[in-house]
Amino acid sequence: MKFIFLEPFFGGSHRNFAQGLISHSKHEIYLFTMPSRFWKWRMRGAALYFAKKIPSLKNYDGFISTNLMSLSDFKALCGPSCPPSLVYFHENQLTYPLAPGESRDFQFGFTDITTALAADRVLFNSQTHFDAFFSNLPAFLNMMPEYRPKWVLEVIRKKAHVLYPGCLFPAAQGALSDFPPHTEAPPLIIWNHRWEFDKNPADFFCALDAVLERNLDFRLALLGENFQMVPKEFIAAQQRYGHRIVRYGHEPSREKYCEWLGRGAIVISTAKQENFGMAVVEAIRYGCIPLLPARLSYPEIIPQNYHSEVLYQDQADLVDKLALRISNTSRFLTLRRNLSKAMEHFAWENLIDQYDEFLEKLANLKPFPG
Repeated sequence: MKFIFLEPFFGGSHRNFAQGLISHSKHEIYLFTMPSRFWKWRMRGAALYFAKKIPSLKNYDGFISTNLMSLSDFKALCGPSCPPSLVYFHENQLTYPLAPGESRDFQFGFTDITTALAADRVLFNSQTHFDAFFSNLPAFLNMMPEYRPKWVLEVIRKKAHVLYPGCLFPAAQGALSDFPPHTEAPPLIIWNHRWEFDKNPADFFCALDAVLERNLDFRLALLGENFQMVPKEFIAAQQRYGHRIVRYGHEPSREKYCEWLGRGAIVISTAKQENFGMAVVEAIRYGCIPLLPARLSYPEIIPQNYHSEVLYQDQADLVDKLALRISNTSRFLTLRRNLSKAMEHFAWENLIDQYDEFLEKLANLKPFPG
């Protein structure tokens, strides 16, 4: 079958998801993209751009997009030629935290709602994300002074499902699981998240300062993409940690990025917003011991029997767990191996059959509204 995939924000997890799906699916998927910047303007205007740039939709069995485009606008512009449509929600604007000093523009939340309504099928990247969206939707609609469309909740829920995004790492059991003890000292701490406010770098660097005060040392690789200005926390960190920083900035080479993860001993998240956590899953798969908040999607992606070891309750708990791991990384070799093996589930090779089956069922639907 033939599908068209429109990605208005081709960067980070959005890029990895699109490339992974296309390279692993048995179907033909044709990708059209826009650069990963100005996300607000993508939600406002990407539909207008794609409506004039893509070929005729009549040649495709199905249509895929992510929610940083108004699907309702796009379908209105394209008319009845649009085949059955699928929207993948990496994030949503009902629950996304605000940057400091920013006020919420409710129109973006309504764009997510109309996009979900216009789609024939909706996928969320975790059960945590699914639950958060539908838990917050009633209160969001109740902000309207009158004529509240409460019916939309059940309409969207009936066509919504959860399907984890695939990750670009080996699925074979023996490919990465036989980790030797870390011999590089001091241990290397990995930050491979976006350099954005919602990933909360301030708490991350506070934790590093706290272990330095305990006379514990480390090296630091500050990876991850930065789509706009470099946050002040990273500028200050470059000066404060100096020689401890062995990598500062995004690593564009996938091969070298994976090499950094393989050298890493610890990966930390202090995120305020995380609907899946592809960066963390990748780091764990390559042998990093995770330290993650006991909230957001992390309790979902980490097997429950490891929660007490890798999930922290507050900042003090993070510092204590980090200090323990820095002072004795060899103690956690079995934990590294077990967690890496647990992440195999998220490899594209182990998920692609579910996606292909979903796309085949999508293609057999009558175009919306049916």
